[in-house]
Amino acid sequence: MINEMTVENTNSPLKKDSNPKSLLQSWIKQKKKYLIIFLLICSSITIIFWERIFITAHVGEAGVLFHRFSGTEIDKIYKEGLHIISPLDIMTIYETRNQIALHEFDVLSVKGLRIHLAIAIRYRPQYDMLPTLHQQIGPDYLQRVVLPQIESVMRKQLGSYNADQIYTNENGLLNRAIILAINEVGRNYVVVDDVIIRSLSLPDNIVKAIEDKLTQQEYLRSYEFRLKTATKEAQRKISEAKGISRAQHIISESLTPEILTFEGIKATQELAKSKNAKIVVIGSGKNGMPLILGDNAFNSTTGKQASRSHSKNTQAAMPVSNPLAIPVPPKQAPSPQLNQVLAQ
Repeated sequence: MINEMTVENTNSPLKKDSNPKSLLQSWIKQKKKYLIIFLLICSSITIIFWERIFITAHVGEAGVLFHRFSGTEIDKIYKEGLHIISPLDIMTIYETRNQIALHEFDVLSVKGLRIHLAIAIRYRPQYDMLPTLHQQIGPDYLQRVVLPQIESVMRKQLGSYNADQIYTNENGLLNRAIILAINEVGRNYVVVDDVIIRSLSLPDNIVKAIEDKLTQQEYLRSYEFRLKTATKEAQRKISEAKGISRAQHIISESLTPEILTFEGIKATQELAKSKNAKIVVIGSGKNGMPLILGDNAFNSTTGKQASRSHSKNTQAAMPVSNPLAIPVPPKQAPSPQLNQVLAQ
């Protein structure tokens, strides 16, 4: 009996040790205090370094990771979303959308006159070169690269011109300076879309002098244009006079007594059809044409009024068939052709 009991006692520990689950439970019971302390430490570290472990890149942002022991991760850009990293590492978030920076500075003209410029710069980092930008320049690339280089190029380009040339943007010199500044900044992994000049300020007396100069220049251009217009108008009148002279010469050569008689007959026929009262004075001669006077020629009652009316009507009366002021022959008997026309 005693021997059997001893055997059973010696075998019971072996059975317990052979079960892994029971071993784990027994180990947890033994190390329970240590495990609780470890979990508390891990939780504390997580809470303390939460912002360095869980990194979020929002819309329009990208991250560059710096490893504590290996340096900047050049070949990877962390896009939008949640990223879990080691608390020993550092992730820098960059704004990849277009940004605007306002800047003001002074420029000296070639004669030493101070010109104040206020500009607006629209820029963004070059996305593919973001790790290189972070490694060589850093997050504050605006203050280190963009503003100093644009200011330097603008001063260098505008410093060789006068104030009035800069103020009036003569031959696009401001545009050329802006293009050179944009190209210069682009060498440092930054894209500058545009540089907008918000204002350009000069002393008041200089501005007034420039405006007066521009006004006088416009007056001069106006006078030059008027002279050209007058010259062209004179040429036009000369050409017109030559044309009229040539036409009159052609007409005078083509006019014959027969044509004048025919035209006078037509005019007489048209006047005969008129319903207005008229006095017809029959001409004389071989081809005499009638003189037609209005009925007001003999309506005056007093001598003075009659004389005035008579003189006016005498001046107004002219041969209908004599548009070229050809003198009318003396009064003679009417021609057979005129009698035939009046009979009709």
